[in-house]
Amino acid sequence: GSLSSELFPVSIWGAELGAGQFLSSPVLLFALFSEWLRLLPFLGVLALLGYLAVRPFLPKKKQQKDSLINLKIQKENPKVVNEINIEDLCLTKAAYCRCWRSKTFPACDGSHNKHNELTGDNVGPLILKKKEV
Repeated sequence: GSLSSELFPVSIWGAELGAGQFLSSPVLLFALFSEWLRLLPFLGVLALLGYLAVRPFLPKKKQQKDSLINLKIQKENPKVVNEINIEDLCLTKAAYCRCWRSKTFPACDGSHNKHNELTGDNVGPLILKKKEV
């Protein structure tokens, strides 16, 4: 037998293995396996506690509703497109909404300020200026 089994007998379910005995018997292998199986509930609880401790630091998944940008403008259309001819601009400067919150869309009404405060975003209007000649 091995020196370790002579010096340190192995005990599985009350059956002691001494010198010259090996763990090759199916009954003994099953006994060893069942000892490991007894650890599964404990390891499961440890894994759950570890997950619960780490979960607050994991990145949050956005829900589908949170990822929508346009919440109410022309929702009946498959795509919102606004066309403005540059020649029609009578002002020297025009501001157009990019936050999708304007009540006068596509013109900017300053709704991005409230949106930025609530979300921490930094969106602003698209500003078109005529060149001074």
